[in-house]
Amino acid sequence: MPIVAQSTETTDWVSRFADEVIEESERRAPGKPVVVASGLSPSGPIHLGNLREVMTPHLVADEIRRRGHRVRHLISWDDYDRYRKVPEGIAGVDKKAWEEHIGKPLTSVPAPKGSSYPNWAEHFKAAMIESLAELGVEFDGISQTEQYTTGVYREQILHAVRHRGDIDAILDQYRTKKAPAKKQGRKPVDEAELEAAEGSGAAAEDDGSSTAAGYFPYKPYCGNCEKDLTTVTSYDDDSTELTYACTACGFSETVRLNEFNRGKLVWKVDWPMRWAYEGVVFEPSGVDHSSPGSSFQVGGQIVGIFGGKQPIGPMYAFVGISGMAKMSSSKGGVPTPADALQIMEPQLLRWLYARRRPNQSFKVAFDQEIQRLYDEWDRLDAKVADGSALPADVAAHARAVGTAAGDLPRTPRPMPYRTLASVADITAGHEDQALRILSELDPEQPLTSLDEARPRYDKAEAWINTHVPADQRTIVRDEPDAELLKSLDEASQQSLRLLLDGLAEHWSLDGLTHLVYGVPKVQAGFSADATPKELPPEIKTAQRSFFALLYHLLVGRDTGPRLPTLLLAVGQDRVRALLGQ
Repeated sequence: MPIVAQSTETTDWVSRFADEVIEESERRAPGKPVVVASGLSPSGPIHLGNLREVMTPHLVADEIRRRGHRVRHLISWDDYDRYRKVPEGIAGVDKKAWEEHIGKPLTSVPAPKGSSYPNWAEHFKAAMIESLAELGVEFDGISQTEQYTTGVYREQILHAVRHRGDIDAILDQYRTKKAPAKKQGRKPVDEAELEAAEGSGAAAEDDGSSTAAGYFPYKPYCGNCEKDLTTVTSYDDDSTELTYACTACGFSETVRLNEFNRGKLVWKVDWPMRWAYEGVVFEPSGVDHSSPGSSFQVGGQIVGIFGGKQPIGPMYAFVGISGMAKMSSSKGGVPTPADALQIMEPQLLRWLYARRRPNQSFKVAFDQEIQRLYDEWDRLDAKVADGSALPADVAAHARAVGTAAGDLPRTPRPMPYRTLASVADITAGHEDQALRILSELDPEQPLTSLDEARPRYDKAEAWINTHVPADQRTIVRDEPDAELLKSLDEASQQSLRLLLDGLAEHWSLDGLTHLVYGVPKVQAGFSADATPKELPPEIKTAQRSFFALLYHLLVGRDTGPRLPTLLLAVGQDRVRALLGQ
């Protein structure tokens, strides 16, 4: 059953794109399934920026499914692309050894040592496929290695070669003239194209090259060394006889292109060919494809040569990361969806992509900010439940918690993430202690098993263990700080007595929150229930001093987890001992 009611269909960016895509699909291919597409290159870890390439069409496709239309979300795995460079910091990869494979198709490069997958591309595809399954993303995967090496695109290749003059004329509109003191070449217009040029060590880029045979939009992989450092030296249109030479190993051969399956169209021709072949109606593109001469813009002209039309689709902005400096230095590159899903539930990650329009940038948090994001998510969850959320927020929430196929699995008792993180921090892997603390948070509805708090508890524990530095972890004192206790003045001693006297009566999360905030109020002659508006500003100062004292006595630091959670974690008897009772 659809999750989003028809009344929400015009409330958010996803619905507006769905309206446009359905209308355009009916115009282009009436009665056929709507086709949306993404493209991913498994040249290394597929990161959270790449995920936007998938989530944008996924959300639109899912909305179309909710409305009862047939839709296909294609993910083209660009696993037949050349291996451009060796990513930094990949476990099981010796950079110098793997540099020998530069220029080969990604599926011809060995997987990192210790991998169970047959090649480089499959190794990095696998992690992404697993993450997409956890995120509820339904798609049809297409291996470009399979498409090219089995001859699926043979007619499209021959068609491109027959029309190479027309393609060359389009590309020539964007080529730069010779620049002073620089080697003549074509202007690389995005990172992928620049890397292609640098990785080959040649001036030719992925829009093809001018050779003795004239401009040629097809690149053979060498029959000897498997690399694409080849030059087409002759071609006969009638027989399709093609001769190439490899600049890497010196090998050359003559083949018939109408029988040859070991090569591919250059990128600026390959992409629009696929638009036409698959009938793609919607596909987003990154900001690096928006400049003049970029693959998306040029493809919009070249696609007509194949009898197709350019897809509609937004330009999407970058996805930033907060709190990953340490991780980046150890792993190399930026974090992947699997890294994010280790510390956050799929609903939260889906929501981050659903709530922002594609042209709006946002950050995925791996630092303390993740606690604030979870607080925001839980508030939205509550507003949706009580009917007070805005329509656009309701729509984004619905897209986060499930798909047209149904709700994603979720935590039965979704306790605050920051509380779970604090408990995981304090208990350091002792599940029996964690269950004791969590069961005392709400005495009227005690938790009976940690499974009720999973998977959120596991995500919070993973965040503590992988993203909180050791010097910021919480270690409860073994013995009271006798010296500090002896040095306390009468006011400080009184504040501890007030806290200790109220422990038993207030032993719950809400009760302890009321107690620790109330002690400084009572000391100043106010009611523990007095609101901030009823109190002088100096009460806040007194509260901060009181909190600092408790942290020093309990964990030997100025700060730590929220005090109510910390007190529950330490336990009444140990709290009393550490506070000098």
